[in-house]
Amino acid sequence: MTKWMKAVSFAAHKHRHQLRRDGRTPFIAHPFRVALIVRDLFGVADEEVLAAAILHDTIEDTATDFDDIEEMFGRRVADLVSVLTKDMRLPEDEREREYDRRLAAGPWEARLIKLADVYDNISDSVTAAVAIKAGDKVARALALVENEPHLVQAADLLRAQRDRLLNVEGA
Repeated sequence: MTKWMKAVSFAAHKHRHQLRRDGRTPFIAHPFRVALIVRDLFGVADEEVLAAAILHDTIEDTATDFDDIEEMFGRRVADLVSVLTKDMRLPEDEREREYDRRLAAGPWEARLIKLADVYDNISDSVTAAVAIKAGDKVARALALVENEPHLVQAADLLRAQRDRLLNVEGA
């Protein structure tokens, strides 16, 4: 079994009782879609990047820690997931600044996963108000690109999706 397929089972188990904000959709649909966006839309097939995409919310949203990820999936996957994890012990403003700083300094693969995360979140927006509120997250994610060649196409796709959703919702 490949590393990313093991990550699918692991994440499904860890997120098994969680739901998306709509109160109906199993949360695990989100990390699955993020990995599919990374692979199918952004064109990255690296199995460790796909595993990290699937696992990107496990440390932040479950009882999983860095050591669990490292033991099962290796150091690179654990490092990517760690970069994508907010420190919930910090006050919100400080937490968000620290998170943005860590992402900006992190590997391009972590920033690519973040772009896919935001892409999925805005695509999953159910109302114009939610889509508009997500605009700040889109802007923050796009600020991470800084002409990184690996991220330009993903950023363009995220911008297009944002514009498409805002135009449809605003019409």
